[in-house]
Amino acid sequence: MSTKVCFIGLGVMGSPMAGHLSNAGYDVTVYNRTAEKAENWKQTYKGSSASTPADAARDADFIFACVGNDDDLREVTIGPGGAFESVKAGAVFVDNTTTSAIVARELSAIAEEKGFSFLDAPVSGGQAGAENGKLTVMIGGNEAAFEKAVPVIESFAASVRLLGPSGFGQLTKMVNQVCIAGLVQALSEGIHFAKRAGLDVEKVMDVISKGAAQSWQMENRFATMMNNEFEFGFAVDWMRKDLGIAMKEAGKNGAMLPITEIVDGYYAEIQEMGGNRWDTSSLIALLEK
Repeated sequence: MSTKVCFIGLGVMGSPMAGHLSNAGYDVTVYNRTAEKAENWKQTYKGSSASTPADAARDADFIFACVGNDDDLREVTIGPGGAFESVKAGAVFVDNTTTSAIVARELSAIAEEKGFSFLDAPVSGGQAGAENGKLTVMIGGNEAAFEKAVPVIESFAASVRLLGPSGFGQLTKMVNQVCIAGLVQALSEGIHFAKRAGLDVEKVMDVISKGAAQSWQMENRFATMMNNEFEFGFAVDWMRKDLGIAMKEAGKNGAMLPITEIVDGYYAEIQEMGGNRWDTSSLIALLEK
């Protein structure tokens, strides 16, 4: 009997992730709040769809979710018709949403009471990583559940790591977003400076990318940033959501995030310019106005 997998949430990340699970040979059932997306997914991949998260999760060995925020996650898990109504004992729920550590721990405790496991497993790598099956997955939760889930998660991931108990996956994703925010702002300023100095920006980036300044953002975004093209992945609205989660957590643990707060303010300015759906590299637009 093939392993049964459920995937809840078929956005720009979830749809290809669920597709990789289908391509890996798992028996996949999908759910999406907009049923049309589920139907479109079935035109591309082998699998079935369900009308509620509970129906999708019924009898599944592994249940994945990739939705918008804490409230969305609660809705599809413990809300009416939520997946937690039907998850069987011994199953593993893998949440790929970026949320607060609070909701991860809350749902993990409920899952334990119901006899199944919950892993908070946010991802990094953007839409391209999801489509290419090369995501980085940072996980918090029970080690036994983690070991059971790793082979399935590897269907869409290049790197899978257990960071600690429940909530640690989400805390690690916060670190990831904090680092990205600072890097993108620095890269924006570097490109802007190079332009104003009359340098050949492409040559400059080629040279410094071989040294200590190298980063994924530099390798993958400098060319599009130079051309004011901002349609390549993670949207400003979502980044502000993530940075808000990180800053709220910092308020509780005493961490100082001065640069993050500044960059979050810059992203707010991008939103005011109408760039809500621009990707995060659009910070350069503030310098090039």
